[in-house]
Amino acid sequence: MTRREIRLAGFGGQGLILSGYILGKASAIFDKKNAALMQSYGPEARGGACSAEVVISDEEIDYPHVTSPEILVAMSQEAYNVYAPKVANGAKIIIDKDLVDPSKVKDKMPEKYTIFSVPASRLAEGLNKKIVANIVILGYLVTKTDVVTENALIESIKDSVPKHTLELNLKAFEQGLQYGKNEK
Repeated sequence: MTRREIRLAGFGGQGLILSGYILGKASAIFDKKNAALMQSYGPEARGGACSAEVVISDEEIDYPHVTSPEILVAMSQEAYNVYAPKVANGAKIIIDKDLVDPSKVKDKMPEKYTIFSVPASRLAEGLNKKIVANIVILGYLVTKTDVVTENALIESIKDSVPKHTLELNLKAFEQGLQYGKNEK
């Protein structure tokens, strides 16, 4: 594995910083890679723009910033509009299909990229907690990329979420995983 750059973006309150933390921890602790996490927030506490940038590598990471991500998770239209044109050529873009319309930015995109759509918010609502859409996305991500292993993400979730929410978060992960595996 060479240097891998992942950006997770949306709006505050969606749990994307936690998702970045879980992804980085899964890579560093459970997959035995090097990982770095950078996070940014808009001025609002909730509802403003936020992103988590994760760099994963077999080598030491001397520059922890994401410059041209090969994986983008976009959970809001604004995040997609801002970050999709900045992905690497050949990137994989994962969107919450109920929140993002990728047709709005086609003219600014790189030559080659693939969009994967998952109804993460809807699947989370099926668990009666829309707030776990971020974990649904992680389950889906593991089926579409090789950036982290399924077991590492499960262990990282177990190690990162409050114990009273563990069962819900594992169900959310499983929802995304199954959706990705069953997708045609």
